[in-house]
Amino acid sequence: MSKPIVWISRPFFPDIVDRLRPWFEVRAETEERSFSPADLAGRLAGADAAIVGLAERIDATTIASAPRLRFVANLGVGYNNLDIGALTEAGIGASNTPDVLNETVADYAWALMLAAARRIGEAERWLRDGQWHGSRFEGWLGADVHGTTIGILGMGRIGQAIARRASGFRAKVIYHNRSRLAPEIEREYAATYVDKASLLAASDHLILVLPYTPQNHHAIGEPELKAMKPTATLVNVARGGIVDDAALARALADGTIAAAALDVFEGEPKVHPDLMKLQNIVLSPHIASASRDTRRDMAALAVDNVLAAFGHGPDAGRPPTILNPGVLADAS
Repeated sequence: MSKPIVWISRPFFPDIVDRLRPWFEVRAETEERSFSPADLAGRLAGADAAIVGLAERIDATTIASAPRLRFVANLGVGYNNLDIGALTEAGIGASNTPDVLNETVADYAWALMLAAARRIGEAERWLRDGQWHGSRFEGWLGADVHGTTIGILGMGRIGQAIARRASGFRAKVIYHNRSRLAPEIEREYAATYVDKASLLAASDHLILVLPYTPQNHHAIGEPELKAMKPTATLVNVARGGIVDDAALARALADGTIAAAALDVFEGEPKVHPDLMKLQNIVLSPHIASASRDTRRDMAALAVDNVLAAFGHGPDAGRPPTILNPGVLADAS
């Protein structure tokens, strides 16, 4: 019998891909590229499984062109690119890659916060432009991070990892979440629950780590930005669309808040042109999880899920991070 086919939408670590070859015919892209809906449907048409990135939108229309598809493994924690309802209705399993990137993303959130607060991007551009002399003693004044109030909107595992790092800076941690954490978890991370209005008003540095949902679209818009301190820093390592990027550009330009740092954007890979004109913002191309070890762990977990979905490996029949386990129950 011929092997099932797995399509991989982007190149990654050949030794990890090779773990699929005893069981699958592997069709892996050799270059990073964007796929039109028609291209994506064509790639999936003959596939039994797929490993995809956040840029690949798998919806009911795509699924209709993929009659053999049984499993989709997403390379990322977030999965708003996957229509889980449509996949489930079609009997197709789906998975993501949670937990393996918590600490790496938390490190990066702090790196962005420090860079924005201390104006590192602006200072580097100044220096690269050949400047040094003429910098006043009262110039380049940024904001401290130590001893300040760190606000976290979205206190899941990544948010908790961010909070854990605050103790070394003697910073106070406040948070808002859809549901309050258990008291023992709040004690472990020295974190205080507040409502959203209080979070906005009290945070010296506000870090966004909440998932993207329709309810969270523009969770930070013009009213929320106006509710923040004029000295505050905003950091988004969550998802584009949680922040109204146009409103943020206006707020940074007119001094409503002091600085921002974004790793994610509305409509990425496009970035709102008004953000690109600003000096008081740090921008990076959705790379918060991009350490060598973490990206390898993400790839390995995606492969583990595919193998398990087809009855192979130590988790055979039980993909470790399946998002719709009812599909397996229905198939059994």
